[in-house]
Amino acid sequence: MAASDQHRSRHQDESPSKPNKKKKVSRNPEANLLFSLNSCSKSKDLSAALALYDAAVTSSEVRLNQQHFQTLLYLCSACISDTSLQKLAVDRGYKIFDCMVSSGISPNEASITSVARLAAAKGDGDYAFNVVKDFVSVGGVSIPRLRTYAPALLCYCERLEAEKGYEVEEHMDAAGIALEEAEISALLKVSAATGRGNKVYRYLHKLREYVGCICEETSKIIEEWFCGEKAGEVSDNGICSGVGMLREAVLMNGGGWHGHEWVGEGKWIVKKGNVSSTGRCLTCSEQLACVDTSEVETQKFVDSLVALAMERKAKLDSCEATVVFSEFQGWLEKHGDFEAIVDGANIGLYQQNFADGGFSLPQLESVVNELYHESGNSKWPLILLHKRRVRALLENPTHRDLVEEWISKGVLYATPPGSNDDWYWLYAAAKLKCLLVTNDEMRDHIFELLGSSFFQKWKERHQVRYTFVKGNLNLEMPSPFSVVMQESEKGSWHVPVSCENNEESSRTWMCISRQSVL
Repeated sequence: MAASDQHRSRHQDESPSKPNKKKKVSRNPEANLLFSLNSCSKSKDLSAALALYDAAVTSSEVRLNQQHFQTLLYLCSACISDTSLQKLAVDRGYKIFDCMVSSGISPNEASITSVARLAAAKGDGDYAFNVVKDFVSVGGVSIPRLRTYAPALLCYCERLEAEKGYEVEEHMDAAGIALEEAEISALLKVSAATGRGNKVYRYLHKLREYVGCICEETSKIIEEWFCGEKAGEVSDNGICSGVGMLREAVLMNGGGWHGHEWVGEGKWIVKKGNVSSTGRCLTCSEQLACVDTSEVETQKFVDSLVALAMERKAKLDSCEATVVFSEFQGWLEKHGDFEAIVDGANIGLYQQNFADGGFSLPQLESVVNELYHESGNSKWPLILLHKRRVRALLENPTHRDLVEEWISKGVLYATPPGSNDDWYWLYAAAKLKCLLVTNDEMRDHIFELLGSSFFQKWKERHQVRYTFVKGNLNLEMPSPFSVVMQESEKGSWHVPVSCENNEESSRTWMCISRQSVL
């Protein structure tokens, strides 16, 4: 062997061996147990997990921690759907939870949810609810969620313990947790089954507010209620609100509902059919509404926009913020007779990301002229552009005449330096309750206004999207009607049912009216 080869061989023998990436890293007993429990959880091997737990409890080497208990409780709750394992999962789950608490280990939300599911599977709604209430009373970083309360609520409803179900809902409401369709549907069903007409009315409106299109299962619950004897007995007791009062209430609420309890008396007729592209029910010929935010919601929205805009501006310009935005508010009060607001920058820069692309004034002009035409050649939209952009357009001889014409007509507002155009056009559209032409997704605004659950509804009613295909403009106007449950001033109901392809032409609507109205 050559000297160099001998040296290389000796050097390789003496050098420390490189760690094998596939080699398992040594773990302490607690980590090993958690790894094994996670493996059992993935394969839903309850027996193996319980054997590991029993061995750990009797061992002096392993100290059980929150993660161990959480994994075990989750596995137990995951096995309750298997009838052959349900009793074992519930019994052992209870004992594991007792051991966890007696060991001084505080359960987190995930563990409480698992225990609540075990209790509900046993039919013990009280235990499921009490364990959540105890968890809430202790407080801490971990907070309850919808899934934490759902087992108790659904258990009570299934067992027709309506009052207890309502108590869970109240607790959830106090915690700021909103119901979803499954929970609302369960409360609706138990209210109908126990003949609580006022509660049925309330949960129908909960579905209208939080769900929109309902699933097939919920539609059956609604149909069973209206076809039953109890539904025919609920009425306004002869104290029927005047049509004018109900119509005013509908307008105040933004359309689509009045909220004045049941209207009329007598038997209900439930029919299923479709709605035309313009929103007319093909069963009863009633026109469905394009539901907007209520006056109260809209004003809160406007106020929050003002506060956020001024706060954002204040961080940049200090004392100038209030004055600058207030100037726009004042200007809008004097000149605010607009039916549409145009996000000028969004339209002018649309599809301009190519070599010679820039700001396309012709695109903006097309949108402005189309909106003017749509108004019957009577109203121009309000165009919002940054002052810097307006100045650049005025300096261009090709664009100057058109921009000066908009300025002279009072339909172009230049937002000041340091300001964000978005706050101006969003405020104007909300304040004037008019259309907003922009393709902006407004995601930033949604994050800022997380407390505004109605923002999505507002966008559906007010945002106009657009496209330019080979220079041809297409404005995508809001739908002439809203695909949500609606209550008319006559007391009739229209309920949209979810469909697979989401094609409105094939969507089934439940048309529900008093026989006397028909």
